[in-house]
Amino acid sequence: MSDILEEIAAYARIRVEEKKKTKPLSVLKNEIQNAAYDFPFEKALKKEDMNVIAECKKASPSKGLISPDFPYLSQAQSYEAAGAAAISVLTETKWFLGKDEYLKEIAQSVQIPVLRKDFTVDPYMIYEAKVLGASAVLLIVSLLDEKSLEEDLRLAEELGLSALVEAHDEEEVKLAYSSGARIIGVNNRNLRDFTIDFNNSIRLRNLVGDDVIFVAESGIHARADVLKLSAAGIHAVLIGEQLMRAEDPGEEIGRLKGTVV
Repeated sequence: MSDILEEIAAYARIRVEEKKKTKPLSVLKNEIQNAAYDFPFEKALKKEDMNVIAECKKASPSKGLISPDFPYLSQAQSYEAAGAAAISVLTETKWFLGKDEYLKEIAQSVQIPVLRKDFTVDPYMIYEAKVLGASAVLLIVSLLDEKSLEEDLRLAEELGLSALVEAHDEEEVKLAYSSGARIIGVNNRNLRDFTIDFNNSIRLRNLVGDDVIFVAESGIHARADVLKLSAAGIHAVLIGEQLMRAEDPGEEIGRLKGTVV
């Protein structure tokens, strides 16, 4: 793991422990009201078209402040109107300037499923995602050992949440697959040095069968990129900064999907 990823994970653990002091796990569990188990996030990514997971992200450790004004609700609604399959919302507070409230409000304002994009280091965060209204959580293989990954996948399933299991290399993809992941995302960004290799997800695609939904993350900027990924058998793309910087995010989704020239 890179120093920055270690720092983010360490801070996530501090965040969780602070939250547990104000809201113990037993109290959090009692707040779970939505008992839906139809896994809308997974279903949304099974459509034949290339599916776009559009991200709401105010900042990042590699790019700094991306959206000073951050009109997250109108942006999420424009994503939905433009045909995004799902929305990813950053809730990490220090490096991405996210908030749980962003996720909660967006989930209440759109009909498409929402992914909680955070650095899951404790089962508490999975229960929390359910309470906030998320349909899916992010599990990063490099932050979890095999036992923790399997347990987190099982907990998400029990709560009716999908899990996007993020990997970066061959070993991590194989571990995600053997652990039972139904959705695997390959990050084209190397979290050790933040360099991007667009072809990383294409190279790793054949490591898993068609029974797994395969998502490409990072480095996707043009319609040609989407077509190349689709030709490689990739089912979905997660796009953040490209949309956050666009003058018209909805139009940008249309351009990437080929519905807008």
